[in-house]
Amino acid sequence: MATYVLVPGAWLGGWCWQRVTPLLRAAGHEVYTPTLTGLGERVHLGSPETDLDTHIQDIVNVLVYEDLRDIVLLGHSYSGMVVTGVADRVPDRLSQLVYLDAIVPNDGQSFFDFGTAAGRAEIEQAARERGDGWRWPFAADLDPTAGDIAPDDLRSFKDKATGQPLKTLSQPVQLTNPAAQTVPRTYIWCSVGYDRLPEYLAWMQHTPGWRFIELKSGHWPMFSQPRALAQALLGLGDRG
Repeated sequence: MATYVLVPGAWLGGWCWQRVTPLLRAAGHEVYTPTLTGLGERVHLGSPETDLDTHIQDIVNVLVYEDLRDIVLLGHSYSGMVVTGVADRVPDRLSQLVYLDAIVPNDGQSFFDFGTAAGRAEIEQAARERGDGWRWPFAADLDPTAGDIAPDDLRSFKDKATGQPLKTLSQPVQLTNPAAQTVPRTYIWCSVGYDRLPEYLAWMQHTPGWRFIELKSGHWPMFSQPRALAQALLGLGDRG
């Protein structure tokens, strides 16, 4: 039996895994779906000071207080930043690290470092004009990248999406623990919308310690392809 900890990406809470967790549990596995501070049902706990360290500590605390070990820790999208930081702090609790169409940062990089200066300016402008100045509101114009999500699911997504605290995007991750590099890693690439593998992902296919999986889904497979995602995760359960 494996233990999975699934960390949602920007705008989402633990609710986003509702179609995936029953499939993993039906196969006999244990699943935790924590929500990061300021998001989902914990939206009321967010503040202008909520940053990447806050989110890393959220997950570290789940692992420590639930006494979880030998876990498969997954981060979706933005939360590649989070799980990388968690692995640096408590690598002894992980059996493997999974990046679901996620950012894979190096020491000193932030979420904003993976975009352009213009993109950052747009996000900050959206926070000022459509948010409260310190949160990035859900970008409804991202519909093209959600193209394989059914209309009803997309409406539910929009209804439940919460603003992402800006400091979680601007704070660089600090990586100081060499032991974290020994944790096996898997990247799940959601390939719908691409005609070829992006160059920035190609290195993983030939790097020791990494496994690379293509999932024929858009960026949010927990909504559009929950069974395919669960099958991919079940295939990782015995890999240490």
